[in-house]
Amino acid sequence: MTDHIFYSHEVENMCPIAKGPHHGPAPIPEEGRWVKAYEIKDISGLSHGIGWCAPQQGCCKLTLNVKDGIIEEALVETLGCSGMTHSAAMAAEILQGKTLLEALNTDLVCDAINVAMREIFKQLVYGRSQTAFSENGLPIGASLEDLGKGLRSQVGTMFGTKAKGVRYLEMAEGYVLNIALDENSEVIGYKFVNLGKMMDAIKAGKDPKEAYESNIKTYGRYDGAAKYIDPRHE
Repeated sequence: MTDHIFYSHEVENMCPIAKGPHHGPAPIPEEGRWVKAYEIKDISGLSHGIGWCAPQQGCCKLTLNVKDGIIEEALVETLGCSGMTHSAAMAAEILQGKTLLEALNTDLVCDAINVAMREIFKQLVYGRSQTAFSENGLPIGASLEDLGKGLRSQVGTMFGTKAKGVRYLEMAEGYVLNIALDENSEVIGYKFVNLGKMMDAIKAGKDPKEAYESNIKTYGRYDGAAKYIDPRHE
């Protein structure tokens, strides 16, 4: 018996029975290999975790790239709560360099980010990562590819009421400027501006008005619609 483990009187008086199997944990897929994970340093992979706060007002998508148990890359995307963006700034600063277990027990201030950390931990340690069957996983910086060329989170914002119907506000393509309606007042397309590309153009020295106009595009049967409305004002 070890010095720091205490046993009840009943267990002390039991006779020992040998344990037969010693096969260890079941292997999990990690970056193209099957790994028997005994310690945190045995975990590698890139995955995502989705978290929510107690009032369920805000949510977080957390992406981590883990190599040998160490977080090498963190992408924190937040939605629905202004305060969470500041917590995300802190989380992105402190997460990298921590072990996966350290990060799980780090107070990331915001409930939603903490829950996202919990969920991604489960993904990684159970072998459910995005890179489970990708040889050598993904290079550091891979999570930025999810954001696209403008390095902006892809956001969809839609609002609707029974009385007045739907309003598209933001799509993956960009900020919605107008919605196109047919003669039955059904949505058939929309006009949008790609804010990421527009800001890149402005930073490169292009006139803001020109940068705005050159990044406006349409989707669907926009041309020739019966009516166009501004979803924020009509």
